[in-house]
Amino acid sequence: MRQIKVGLAGNPNSGKTTIFNSLTGMNQKVGNYAGVTVEKKEGRKNYKGYDFLIYDLPGTYSLTAYSIDEVIARDFILDEKPDIIIDVIDSTNIERNLYLLLQFQELNIPIIGALNITDQAESMGIKIDDKQLSKILDMPMIKTVGAREKGINDLLDEAIVMFESKKKSVKIPSYGYEIEDEINKITELLASDHEFSSIFPPRWIAIKLLEKDQSAYKKIKKHADYEVVNNTALQCIKRIEIHYGYDAEIIISEQRYGYIHGAVTETVKYENSKITDTEKLDAFLLNRFLGLPVFLFFLWGIFQLTFAIGAYPQGWLETFFGWLGNISTQFIPAGMLQSLVVDGIIGGLGGVLSFVPLIVILFMFISILEDSGYMARAAFIMDKFLHIFGLHGQSFLPLMVGFGCSVPAIMASRSLKNPRDRIITILVTPFMNCGAKLPVHILLAGTFFASNAGNMVLLIYVTGVALALLSSLLFKNTILKGESTPFVMELPPYRMPTGAGILQHISEKTALYLKKAGAILLPASVLIWVVISFPKPFEDPAKYQKIGADYKIVLEEKYSTKTVTPGNDKVTGDVEAGINIDEEASKYAENLKKEDELAYSAAGRLGRIIEPAIRPLGFDWKIGVATITGFAAKESVVSTLGILYKTGGEEGEESRTLRNALQNDKTFNPLVAFVLMLFTLILAPCFAAQAAIKAEIGWRWLGFYVLYSIAVSWTLCFAVYQTGKFFGLGV
Repeated sequence: MRQIKVGLAGNPNSGKTTIFNSLTGMNQKVGNYAGVTVEKKEGRKNYKGYDFLIYDLPGTYSLTAYSIDEVIARDFILDEKPDIIIDVIDSTNIERNLYLLLQFQELNIPIIGALNITDQAESMGIKIDDKQLSKILDMPMIKTVGAREKGINDLLDEAIVMFESKKKSVKIPSYGYEIEDEINKITELLASDHEFSSIFPPRWIAIKLLEKDQSAYKKIKKHADYEVVNNTALQCIKRIEIHYGYDAEIIISEQRYGYIHGAVTETVKYENSKITDTEKLDAFLLNRFLGLPVFLFFLWGIFQLTFAIGAYPQGWLETFFGWLGNISTQFIPAGMLQSLVVDGIIGGLGGVLSFVPLIVILFMFISILEDSGYMARAAFIMDKFLHIFGLHGQSFLPLMVGFGCSVPAIMASRSLKNPRDRIITILVTPFMNCGAKLPVHILLAGTFFASNAGNMVLLIYVTGVALALLSSLLFKNTILKGESTPFVMELPPYRMPTGAGILQHISEKTALYLKKAGAILLPASVLIWVVISFPKPFEDPAKYQKIGADYKIVLEEKYSTKTVTPGNDKVTGDVEAGINIDEEASKYAENLKKEDELAYSAAGRLGRIIEPAIRPLGFDWKIGVATITGFAAKESVVSTLGILYKTGGEEGEESRTLRNALQNDKTFNPLVAFVLMLFTLILAPCFAAQAAIKAEIGWRWLGFYVLYSIAVSWTLCFAVYQTGKFFGLGV
């Protein structure tokens, strides 16, 4: 007869003893645990050819090892290594009881949840969807009534199934980005000592160290690199406490309860129960009708404030780069070096860096939403929609990260166990309006929709989400058919964001943006300048002198005050005040020369080749060149436009900024600007993101995604431009 070793655990007064008696009957023995006077109960049950050896662990609320009961319950699992834990849960107080179950999960041992006293819970108006809760927590949840032996055989049946399946791991709760990052640092160090990690689960020890569990600190003294582990743990605690503003142990506890609250919100209904203030607030923010409009209102407000506040520092930076370009032309002799510095480096990078204030402000508002606990509520709201469109609830995490950068967002999809869910999530994540696309949208919205810039950028964000959902629905019903598995959204308590936490978010994300600007955009700007500047056409000064002279005659006709002298056919007169005909004619000839040089360059030739394909979208060859460089990095669209329109250091108010240059270009208008915003949003992401897609799901899916994004971007932009043109919009 095969033996199954079971640990029976639970909170005090959860009905655990009744379940134990129902399982073992009179086949019990009582003693004391070694070294302590705490009662130890063991029992046996022969069932379906299996010998169940059942240990009744002391009732405890936690495994943090503050009391003898907690130490015994925890050390039993570590030392005796039972095959299965049955956690008896008081269904009338399920949220508190699930806290212990989560800590058992952290020990990575197979668990069965016994939802006990369900008869009393139902009489109190508490209805538990045990099947959905089982799916969410990835473990069997069996309804029991110990006093009537209801569900006892079901527990034994599930134990046999679990034992025979040889399941070696369980679903591990997540504690959020900041805490998970610190847990992983400690876990990797602990796992480096194979002897130590074979005795103590590395992740569990890492969490206990962050909780300042003294028993855990004693255990790591057995680790080969004790000093390194100890110092790393203390540093991780310090970073967590600086970020959140209070004790790390409290933060871990709150994250557990946040996870539990999310699971309970999805699976438990309370009727005739007293509602707490937090639940009242969630009843409004998570309302099925009001939740999404409130979330969209917050987003709308964020974009409005971002542009309203950010317009001032953005203007200062634009003025600074214009001044820097002018100064450079005075100190650097005219020629290729001056063009490289002014047009290539200052014109390219300057256009991108001027958007840093807006990005900082946007990150600040998003960080406030995250640290306050509201962003988790937004995730819960969106989770309902994700299931409708065939996305896994856990897909919300990569999608949210995608608003910052597609690369970590694609990598975050690894948390999805189902291959189908992972592939769909990866394929739709690049539709999110990442930080690299944001400068393009801010530039065009601020230039052509000045009074509604925030609304236009918000529209782009919403469009990206809509395309992701619709694409997911398409994939779900065609190439990737199947059902999504459930996922619990963590709902942490509401808390006041700390200044340190917000600054940490802002500094990390801004540093990433600036690092990308230095590492990618600087060499990209130089490369773009090269392909725009070479090869040079044959010099023909006489051609442009004649063009200037002819244009001067046109200007004289236009601006001179004509006087006819009697007896003399000659027309004389003075030019209108403020008009310098010689200067205007010379500038006209010089601009025409630059246009010809640009068209003759490698970039110009490439732009001319693709122009027939993009002309139906309202784009000319210049815009085509900018979209091509966007394949390397989306920010390059702005830097390319800056170089193409030579905005680095030309004098004169009308040509000092890229925005003025775009407004003065005959190709651009509000409709074309909006279509370019859409095209940048939808077209395949940067090379780094494409490399991430290839690494996660392979070349075949990467090729499919690139072709799909090109097809969708061209089709949608064609429809928008032609429709707008038909109705005379944007012109």
